Amino acid sequence: MEKYSTKWIKVSEPFPHVAHIELARGPVNAFSQEFWRSYGKVFDSLVADGVDVRAAVVSSAFPKIFTAGLDLGDAGNLGGDGADTTRDGARSSLAMRKMLLEFQHAIGAPERCPFPVIVATHSHVIGLGVDLISACDIRYAAADSKFAIKVRSPQLRTPLRMNAYVLEHWQEVDIGLAADIGSLAFLPHITGNHSLIRELAYTARSFSAAEAEKIGLLSKVVPGSRDEVVKEALELARVISTKSPIAVSGSKHLITHARDHSVPENLAYTGAWNAHALMTNDISENLHATKQKRKANFAPLKVPSRLDGPKL
Repeated sequence: MEKYSTKWIKVSEPFPHVAHIELARGPVNAFSQEFWRSYGKVFDSLVADGVDVRAAVVSSAFPKIFTAGLDLGDAGNLGGDGADTTRDGARSSLAMRKMLLEFQHAIGAPERCPFPVIVATHSHVIGLGVDLISACDIRYAAADSKFAIKVRSPQLRTPLRMNAYVLEHWQEVDIGLAADIGSLAFLPHITGNHSLIRELAYTARSFSAAEAEKIGLLSKVVPGSRDEVVKEALELARVISTKSPIAVSGSKHLITHARDHSVPENLAYTGAWNAHALMTNDISENLHATKQKRKANFAPLKVPSRLDGPKL
């Protein structure tokens, strides 16, 4: 899987069928336009190429920070078209909307994958970092994780100035913009606590891993920092990778559908979905493996097709 690595993203396979995707844009994983496009492309390429990934883990390659969020020093992130007052406002807005939808599509790539994506955070998870983790299936955090729904200042660009005090006390330089890449869409569904999500969005205050777990944003808080939480997340991914890909991918799809639809709608959809899923060979393979006291050997999710012609 190493061939899917990019300039700022490391991709490895620590266990069979497990992808480890590490964010590695120094010094603080601030997302430029090239970085977020690359992030989305990694997931989309793994799926499009039919790589036999059955679980993935997203983490930071840096021991002292997960991400400082959006890099406002990158002109592409600021939307040059929308800021150009010499152009027609309506046309500039259309260009800005196109860029924002592409941005949302890239950060939301984990949700489109047929395999579960586990994110392992530590230290500071600022602004866009909350958008990013919200689009993942499972969220683990080290005990030292601190989250905030806000945007980093363009002035904070050197490692020396990215200290704990600045990260905790820059509300006075927050820009006047509502989060638009995923936090406000995902968090009310994830936590179910509209009151607190509104408080966090309106104030941009930081909140701890303990508070994030309490409201349901996290499923586990791991004592320690980066190494400890990544180890736990990779072990979870390893366990998931041993299960039936049909069962796991189907569960992911149906859970996401349930989030966006009523109970009756989801039950009807699940009936239609499982009408074909129950025809899988994974069921008999699992029964035979249990009877023979061996590990089940499941086929990859994607099977060759005559429709898969050569790429043009």
